[in-house]
Amino acid sequence: MNRWAGGFLVIVAVALVVLGVTPFAGGNWIVPWRATGPESLVARQILFELRIPRVLIGFVAGAALAVGGVAFQAMFRNPLATPYTLGVASGASLGAVISFQCGLAFSTWGFSTTAVFAFLGAMATLLVVYAVAMWRAELSVATMLLAGVAMSFFNSSLILILQYLGDPVQVFHAFRWMLGGLEGTIGYDDLKVLLPVVLLSSVVVFALRRELNLLALGDEWATARGVPLMKIKALLLFVTGSMVASVVALCGPIGFVCLIAPHITRLLVGPEHGRLIPAAALLGGAFLVVCDTVARTVLAPTEIPVGVITALLGGPFFLWLLFTRPLSWEWLS
Repeated sequence: MNRWAGGFLVIVAVALVVLGVTPFAGGNWIVPWRATGPESLVARQILFELRIPRVLIGFVAGAALAVGGVAFQAMFRNPLATPYTLGVASGASLGAVISFQCGLAFSTWGFSTTAVFAFLGAMATLLVVYAVAMWRAELSVATMLLAGVAMSFFNSSLILILQYLGDPVQVFHAFRWMLGGLEGTIGYDDLKVLLPVVLLSSVVVFALRRELNLLALGDEWATARGVPLMKIKALLLFVTGSMVASVVALCGPIGFVCLIAPHITRLLVGPEHGRLIPAAALLGGAFLVVCDTVARTVLAPTEIPVGVITALLGGPFFLWLLFTRPLSWEWLS
């Protein structure tokens, strides 16, 4: 067994342990087979209607964010690139804030208005970035990154204006949503929506693993090997962007999973995307579930938004990265 295979098995084992243990963890550990009478019924309801769905949607969301991070880091040849870099999170936040400020609190086709507006905001931002890049007749790294940064600032400015002029109660709800969290998960309805999107998008990204390997080496190298850059980049942009937008719409903008999971996975299984994509999905899912478990147990019965936990881990992680990795993009390939 080589080093990379061993790393992959470690990730699989970690993911299985996390999925097997975390549903029972909380302010009060649930051991339903030990409870009797009414306690047993309540424990089972909490386990099967709240904790297991929350763990599953956290795992799927974390996997989606990690796969998105892997794809964007290869496409942009930049270890800091994520779908959030292109303004997906800020666009979704703007859509959600508009929903809150307009007092739209009804459901449409089983989706909350906030989730629908957040998804539309994220996709609108992605379309603007794509249009700017195409207007310059290229989908270059620099153009898309600069357009994404510009849209992020623009969306953030609009959010600040709406919050300054808005009702304090709605402002608080919007602020809480922007911290990211899984506490709104009840039952399996959200999972039924998110899982097919994530599975289909991840399969498409995995099918493009050869192209991602070549893109990580540079556009010139990929072109010389027959990769149609414009088509592949556009496909990756919208497939990955829509997947992450779906996660943000349902869970809020949970940061740093897109960055932490791909980098740790790359250290364990290497840069080849045939291994890296599935391994990052497993590790990203396990990472977000562990963070959410900490968020709902450390100050129980009070819950900390899981986005706060991932952000707290993100800063030290990048300091470690700066001290231990070369200051170059070449180590991505």
